[in-house]
Amino acid sequence: MAYHDFNMEHHWLPFTPNRSFKKDPRIFVAADGMHFTTHDGRQVIDGISSLWCVGAGHNRKPINEAIKKQLDTLDYATAFQASNDQAFKAAELIAGMAPGDLNKVLFCNSGSEAADTSLKVALAYHRARGEGHRNIFIGREKGYHGVGFGGMSVGGIPANRKVYGAALLPRVDHMRFIHDPVNHAYINGTEPVWEEDLLLELENRILPLHDPSNVAAIIVEPVAGSAGWYLPPKGYLKRLREICDRHGILLIFDEVITGFGRLGTGFGADYYGVVPDMLNFAKCVTNGVIPLGGVICSDRIYDGMMNANSGAPEHAIEFFHGYTYSGHPVACAAAIATLNLLKEEKLYERAGQMGKVLGDAMHGAFKGLPNVIGIRTLGLAGAVELAPIAGAPGKRAYDIFMECYHHGVLVRPAADNIVICPPYIVEKEQIDRIANVVADAIRKNA
Repeated sequence: MAYHDFNMEHHWLPFTPNRSFKKDPRIFVAADGMHFTTHDGRQVIDGISSLWCVGAGHNRKPINEAIKKQLDTLDYATAFQASNDQAFKAAELIAGMAPGDLNKVLFCNSGSEAADTSLKVALAYHRARGEGHRNIFIGREKGYHGVGFGGMSVGGIPANRKVYGAALLPRVDHMRFIHDPVNHAYINGTEPVWEEDLLLELENRILPLHDPSNVAAIIVEPVAGSAGWYLPPKGYLKRLREICDRHGILLIFDEVITGFGRLGTGFGADYYGVVPDMLNFAKCVTNGVIPLGGVICSDRIYDGMMNANSGAPEHAIEFFHGYTYSGHPVACAAAIATLNLLKEEKLYERAGQMGKVLGDAMHGAFKGLPNVIGIRTLGLAGAVELAPIAGAPGKRAYDIFMECYHHGVLVRPAADNIVICPPYIVEKEQIDRIANVVADAIRKNA
């Protein structure tokens, strides 16, 4: 099928340069395993798990069959004042995987909704315990927490924020970014050890400025994924946990990217040995086939909300929040099948093993190439950072992305980074091909 056989006039593509897309469209019509089929009949390796979603690879029959069976059994049921069996089963499975006392799951449809949900939970929880004055949120520079107004407010990527100005939440601050391009430009599967304490600014400036008794929550990605796979310093997250505990501040991990195996463990919280108060998830929970997201809350938060309403009438709702499709039965059936498949095929462990292969391949293929100024790999993901073209930030990475696509490899441009994060089923030969194609594209666009 040629692309002109269907009409491209009406679809407004997200996070895409729409003005130029029609001149060189990237349209997929089928997928299986590690590969897409394009509209013009070419095979393209999915080098980014379709935006971090497809951990188990494409067209997995157990997931497909679970969806078909659920559609024939219960296609949809309201989530308000009722529920469905698949939602309870999926929540039990997810809570069983989560670390510590993270046992209560609030379902939504995406990572963006999960971020805004977690912020609302934080405000409601503090109010329920008599500290409604805690209404300040702290995010991090270059953090990404979706595109809702709450998530954009605590997020720290300038391009996502600049158009929306005064509509962002007013009582928000941001911690320093977690990258040192001088001393830690090249990282391969390790935690960088900083001489500087990156959290001193939080302790000595940000918290005193607002008074910690006014802060509701701090939200971070364990690894800054959307910005370009930036890794936290050794001990950073543990110290952040200690600071939050000292001041009664909730700690939220946004694990939309790191959750369900990307680091070779169930969650980034497991990898770093830190249990947050809330953990946001989406993407890989259903292998990307149907939208589903959620927030896993601690027992302490849930119990606090319930106990605060113990004297209210039985029909009184404790938390006024939810979505029409929260806990959608078909999405939850897909999640159950996906998580069982990841476990049965030991794909978390495989992601950890293949992550070492990817890290070695990226460092071996890219280090020393023209304009390469950094390489960061951890788990089954990595980024190569490029010197920007003067006056045209992001163009070098975009041109390399396009070159790779035309040579059968899908990678992700993120500012001046090229990100690689293939499905957990990736083979060494496919990693080598991805690395070689990217290396050739870097040379061509020197």
